[in-house]
Amino acid sequence: MNRSIRQVRAGLGSTASVRAGWKPVHEVEVYAAEMSDDEYIDALLRSIGASPTPYHCVETVATLLEDAGFESVDRIATIPGAPGPYYRRDGGSVMAWIMPEGNPDRFTVVGAHTDSPNLRIRANADETSGHWDQLGVEVYGGVLLNSWLDRDLGMAGRVTLTSGEVRLFLDDRPILRIPQLAIHLDREIRDKGLKLDPQNHVTPLWSVEEQSPSFLEYVSDRLGVRADEILAWDAMVFDTQAPARVGLNNDLIASARIDNQLSCFAATSALVDAVGTTADGAIAVMALFDHEEVGSGSATGADGSALSSLLERIGSAAGLGRTSFLQALSRSYVVSADCAHATHPNYVDKHEPNHKIAVNSGVVVKRNANQRYASDAVSEVPFRNACAAANVPVQTYVHRNDLPCGSTIGPATAAQLGVRTIDVGAPQLAMHSARETSGVTDAVYLRDALAAVWQHV
Repeated sequence: MNRSIRQVRAGLGSTASVRAGWKPVHEVEVYAAEMSDDEYIDALLRSIGASPTPYHCVETVATLLEDAGFESVDRIATIPGAPGPYYRRDGGSVMAWIMPEGNPDRFTVVGAHTDSPNLRIRANADETSGHWDQLGVEVYGGVLLNSWLDRDLGMAGRVTLTSGEVRLFLDDRPILRIPQLAIHLDREIRDKGLKLDPQNHVTPLWSVEEQSPSFLEYVSDRLGVRADEILAWDAMVFDTQAPARVGLNNDLIASARIDNQLSCFAATSALVDAVGTTADGAIAVMALFDHEEVGSGSATGADGSALSSLLERIGSAAGLGRTSFLQALSRSYVVSADCAHATHPNYVDKHEPNHKIAVNSGVVVKRNANQRYASDAVSEVPFRNACAAANVPVQTYVHRNDLPCGSTIGPATAAQLGVRTIDVGAPQLAMHSARETSGVTDAVYLRDALAAVWQHV
């Protein structure tokens, strides 16, 4: 498709509820076929910067889809049967699909997740200690806690009002900080290393005692509502340092939430590019889930019924009866896109020696005999063929036997749907850090690989 490169409002600014927030409106450049690779990377970094929470990530993705002509469909609305691109969102999850002309006989799904490990504000947030006002936090997911120390931290999330309205908010000022204990008071750190108690050692401070409002007052003031109008919130801490290209040759990316917003943006960009070019008979579907970092077991997670229910509703709208729908599932294919471990130069012994992964050397197929990844010899074939068609190199990752292996949405999605599934991703370092590192070329490779899947599978 020929699309001009357009500037759109994303992150905060595309819905009435979001406009009621206060900080800031980010400019995100829409993915387009005419974009150079450098322009794509710039757009990726702006997208991650605009999306400090899963809810903001969904807002950014939705804005990009709408600008590309995707029609929004409410969660409970009837799925349109007419050909065209559509999407629906639910909290921290967003799903999009392209209804093709003719009679579809399968689904080609690319999945990823919008959430990242972080610190989340407690329901009773206000704390004081040692003449400091602090905010109580709950650790979400497998956080590298040390990476959150001595950073300039902002706050973002969503608030539910008594009216039932949900509003996003984002404050990218450095209003929070978690100071590390001085070495003079922890002499054993050189020999025994840093040990953090998640209950006591990672509580952010934000003011000197009695010089700050309560958290509820702070949020109500920012949103311009009364404190008694606020029922509940899902608020999160984030690093305010902007995403950037780094390295001597500017060939690396440093940012928060590379895991897994790099995959979310790649999938969204690839789906936009796939409109009008999808493989005959296939319904192209993108599913970006929440809660992967805590096991995917939620209403908006991959281990729930959200995707299977939507696929059945899409199939019904396309004219597939129950038997035809189940037959379509048996022909279908799922790509789970999540970041992979690059071989760390300072910890080479932590990696399986015959499966080293290099940055900027291609997308990674992830294999695990114990089904922590869903890939197998059969599900690898369509993806590798698509990569060959797109001139994308492929690497293979296998975890060490003596270390527990992480997982993805892949096994959960495969189990829910009974569909052949492969786990892939771009390699990165410092996974689950407050600031991660990946490769510029790999980000482009992943986008091209996912686009090829929708065009050829």
